[in-house]
This record gives sequence, C-alpha cells and structure tokens, in this order.
Amino acid sequence: MNVEWSSDVVGRARLHAALGEPARLAIVDRLLLGDASPSELGRVLGLASNLLAHHVKLLEQAGVVERSRSEGDHRRTYLRLRPSVLAGLVPAGMVRAPRVVFVCTHNSARSQLAAALWKRRSRVPAASAGTQPAQRVHPLAVATGREHGLSLARTRTAHVDDVLRPDDLVVAVCDNAHEQLDQVEGRLHWSVPDPALAGTEDAFDRAFTDLADRVARLAPAVHPTPGASHD
Repeated sequence: MNVEWSSDVVGRARLHAALGEPARLAIVDRLLLGDASPSELGRVLGLASNLLAHHVKLLEQAGVVERSRSEGDHRRTYLRLRPSVLAGLVPAGMVRAPRVVFVCTHNSARSQLAAALWKRRSRVPAASAGTQPAQRVHPLAVATGREHGLSLARTRTAHVDDVLRPDDLVVAVCDNAHEQLDQVEGRLHWSVPDPALAGTEDAFDRAFTDLADRVARLAPAVHPTPGASHD
C-alpha cells in the first residue's frame, strides 16, 4: 500500500532518526543548553574530532543543527539547534546554581533583556554584566522590553569583574563575551547577534525572540542551590 505522509510526519521521522544514536542525542542535549564550537563539544563529550564531525554532518543533513560565524573571532564557528526542531525538546538533567549571570560585551541590550526575561521565568536570581560596559542601556533595548512588559528603565550597566561570584552560572549571550571569558569554567554560550550593530527595531525584536526562546528552554533545567539566598 502506498501512503503519502504529510511533510510534518516526514520531518518528525527524520528528527527521530537523527536522534536515534547516543552520541547525536548527547550533542543535541548539550546544544539545548547553549551553542558550542565543534572543539568545545568534542572536549565536553569526549568525542574524537573525526567522529564528532561525522555525527554533526548527519545532524546538519537532518536539519537539526546549523552553523554560525563568530562575531568576535571570525575563525570560529558555533553550532546551534535550528529553532524549528526545538518544540518538545527539553534539556536532560538538572543544573544547580545560586544565581545566573548573563554577560555580553556592553551590557546594554542582550544581557539586560536576558536577565529580565529570566526573572520572569525562574526563582533562581539573575544579574547581568558586560566585559566592556557601555554608559547606559540601549534605548531600543528599553523600548523592546517595554513592548513585552519588561522594565529596563532603571537598570544600570556593570563590569563583569564587579558582578561575578565564584558559584554563578554564567551565560555568555554574545560571541565576544564567550571568547573573553575562557577563565570561567562551566559557562554556557548563546550566540545571539548584536542588535545594536543594525540599530533597528527589527534587529532588537529578533534578539528578544531568540533570548526568550532560550530562557524558556534553560529555566526549567536550572534549580537553586540548597541554602542559597534569593537576592
């Protein structure tokens, strides 16, 4: 009997086939938390470079992952999950942290929006900082937040050295910050393009949507450290 399956069913079957191997599922589990370069994935998962390349190629062919060029070190590429495959996928395991700190270069847009979004989704405290903080939060970040019920009007920028504590879970929301924070162990990386480079409302809306999706995905996996103060 010949059956014509819908494109949705075919797509889901392709996804399940791609994830039906432990190494590839481990890659996807790691990318659910944040983006990573191939070398970072290989180091975390203990996979040889040739084996990792094989699995990544299959995931790319299945439309599960995609690559982006770093906005900082242009020699680097990062792997991220394609938004269309994220529905229904949740991070495996659990992360404990007393606080989550979102870091970008200028602490004027992405990290501020991410921290505000986090506070709305999680009982784990959040803060934000920059590696080269600007003098103020970007006006379009304030406007974008306001459109979505987030108030950034009274927020201030801060340097990462003045904010980070030893046990914080650090989420670098830009490539430059990720590459400058090599000394911070266990950090996550979200490769969110800098909306200030374009300086348009659309660019800030895209960044907000990307951050909101990532926060919604990570928040259920992060639980407060027992005994930590909720400041």
